[in-house]
Amino acid sequence: MEKKIVKDILFLSQVSQPASQEDLYLARDLQDTLLANRDTCVGLAANMIGMQKRVIIFNLGLVPVVMFNPVLLSFEGSYEAEEGCLSLVGVRSTKRYETIRLAYRDSKWQEQTITLTGFPAQICQHELDHLEGRII
Repeated sequence: MEKKIVKDILFLSQVSQPASQEDLYLARDLQDTLLANRDTCVGLAANMIGMQKRVIIFNLGLVPVVMFNPVLLSFEGSYEAEEGCLSLVGVRSTKRYETIRLAYRDSKWQEQTITLTGFPAQICQHELDHLEGRII
C-alpha cells in the first residue's frame, strides 16, 4: 500500500531497529510508494514511510531491490555527490563510494550479498544513511 512520505526531521534522525520476518509486509509498502513517486524517487528507507525498521528499497536498473537489515561490508573509491531527498527540500553535498559490497536478507528472508557500483551504489548509500538517522 502506498504510504505518505515522512518529513519530520526528529523522526528521521532516529536510528532504525532491526527488521524481522514479521516486517516482510514492508517490502510491498515500499514498492508501492516507490512506484507512486517514480518521477522523483529512486530509493526509499522504511523510516521515510513511518516505520523505524532497517529496510530499504532502490531501483537497480528497472528492478526494485528490497533489503532487510543491510550491512555495508566494504567500500572503495570515494567521491563527492550532490543528492536530493523526498523527505527534504533542496540538494546537499555528501561523500559517497563508487563501489560497495553489502550483506542483507531478501524478501524471502534468504541471506544475500551484492556488489554495487555507480549510481545504484550511491542510491543504496543514501538509504543506508537513513537507517542510521543521518539526514543528507
